[in-house]
Amino acid sequence: MSNEKKNDGKLLDFKDWKVHLLCLIMVVVADGIGSIPVGAGIIKFTLLPMLYALVIGIILAAAKVIKRDMMEIASPYIGISVMFLSVRMGSTIGPNLKEVLRAGLPLLLQELGNLGTLFFALPVGVLVFKMGREAVGCAFSTSREGALAIVGDIYGLDSPEGRGVMGAYITGTLLGAIFNSILASILCATGLFHPYALGMAAGTGSASMMAAALGPVVEAFPDMAEQISAYAATSQVLTGVDGMYMSLFVALPLTNFLYRKLKREKKGAEKAIDYQKVMSDAEKAEDE
Repeated sequence: MSNEKKNDGKLLDFKDWKVHLLCLIMVVVADGIGSIPVGAGIIKFTLLPMLYALVIGIILAAAKVIKRDMMEIASPYIGISVMFLSVRMGSTIGPNLKEVLRAGLPLLLQELGNLGTLFFALPVGVLVFKMGREAVGCAFSTSREGALAIVGDIYGLDSPEGRGVMGAYITGTLLGAIFNSILASILCATGLFHPYALGMAAGTGSASMMAAALGPVVEAFPDMAEQISAYAATSQVLTGVDGMYMSLFVALPLTNFLYRKLKREKKGAEKAIDYQKVMSDAEKAEDE
């Protein structure tokens, strides 16, 4: 993986250590700051270390401390990280199958709500912003860890789909908690939804987003706080379990279908999804 150049058997260049060192410094600084709770009335959310690391990276890139060649060196390591992420996401499925079965039909079907991202976001991305295949990566799901694993395995994170899901992932990390907190506060104020439904909706597959959305709901219904939190936690687990299958077998093919219709492309323009290979890779990861 390292960028090495050899001349007469001697090592002349090795830049990877700069990337690793800079990454370590950013992680230490971000973790040193820690989680910072922010509240303004009924709107509450938490600033997490990942947010600081992203902001630091943006600032360093703008200041030319992080240059283009360093970004290119760091890019392959994203794929390595996603391999570990894929195994972690897969490991949550088996141990939680009993909990999934006990949850009942409403919680199992709640994952259908995530299909709304492709129906709303894809037309905007393609027709308004004239995006290419990046729109598929950022619109087929809420672009959290599971989506990174799926896109990384099928298309690769260096692909247009990979750039799309990474862009949405970073945007969600920067703004997702704030947006979810504000949206949950507004929905509580409308009185249109049952507190349990709001708790279920808080489980988006992201811990920070769930906490941000759950805070206003619990504060609005303090006498039901324990039950609402339980629904949110169960929904969070289910999103990581059945959400992977929903994204892989329903959302992504449907997004590709709609993309072809919006772009008026013929089938086969995009890379076909080899489901047999995806499932085989998952089984190998479990065996190892």
